[in-house]
Amino acid sequence: MKPPVGVEITTVTDTSAVLHEDLETIRLDNLAPGTEHSERGVTFRTLTPPPGRLLSRIATVNDVHFGETECGRIDANTQGPIQRSLPGEAPYPVTMNAGAIAEITLIDPTAVIVKGDLTEAGTQEQFAEFRAHYGAFGDRLHTVRGNHDAYRHQNEYPGDSWITVPGLAVALLDTTIPGATTGRIEQEQFDWLDAQLSAATDPVIIMGHHQQWVEGPRSDDYFGLHPDSSDQLSDMCARHACVIAYTAGHTHRHRVRDMPRAHIPSIEIGCVKDFPGTWAEYRVHEGGVMQVVHRISTPEALRWSNRCRHLYSDFGTDYQSYAMGTLEERCFVIPLR
Repeated sequence: MKPPVGVEITTVTDTSAVLHEDLETIRLDNLAPGTEHSERGVTFRTLTPPPGRLLSRIATVNDVHFGETECGRIDANTQGPIQRSLPGEAPYPVTMNAGAIAEITLIDPTAVIVKGDLTEAGTQEQFAEFRAHYGAFGDRLHTVRGNHDAYRHQNEYPGDSWITVPGLAVALLDTTIPGATTGRIEQEQFDWLDAQLSAATDPVIIMGHHQQWVEGPRSDDYFGLHPDSSDQLSDMCARHACVIAYTAGHTHRHRVRDMPRAHIPSIEIGCVKDFPGTWAEYRVHEGGVMQVVHRISTPEALRWSNRCRHLYSDFGTDYQSYAMGTLEERCFVIPLR
């Protein structure tokens, strides 16, 4: 039996904060921006909002994994712990995504962007289940595939797209290599992106499924975006001052690193499907963008995600620290350049 978890702060904005203790959600509103606050023994600072008016909001999710039935399994390895929905429970991808969709709906976003791994195995049934849930967002929904959606050379949701909302453009890149886990960006994609960035009149966030290689040994087997593609992405962002961040999924963690040469955030957002079970909101102001990560807080979602805190512990992994990251890596302001 794992020891009980104390109070955790999961979200902070300029005027609010959300803490959790087991299945209890503690919401604090009407806080003063840019000031220190304390609640239930947790001290935190609210964000200072970007300058100017709030122009729009968008929401993103990634690694939603419709059709998955075993959480924490690595291939055929029997080590874990491996978590499964209990008899009588809804499949956990449905539980987690239904909670995310309900919360996203409340903010009435201009766009909802899904950054890959819509499914566990890319079957037609799993894609249909994804559409049955996220199709509720209609033409606000923008989707790109991840490695789980292209393992068998499927062709659902391929290609790049340029998404505009008031005050911001999003370049959504298909970073998959069909049949592989790793990712890359092809030269023709860079040519397309270069042309789009050259014509952009608003700030731009680039999004894709695979996280960028930033440091460490170079390897063709790097789990995320190939180092060559990663370097080319850094070079392109350095040339185009309109780009303010790159954000991805794939790693099931929250992390922010400095993009080489461009010196903008290279961001990873945790998964919907297990701990801590999150989605990200981007509040677009005239003078910058605020990233706000939300933990899915329906009672059913909290019960499931708490059971997933210790995934991979048989391998010596502290998954809850890895996946949660720090508050500063979840909620922060992305400035203009």
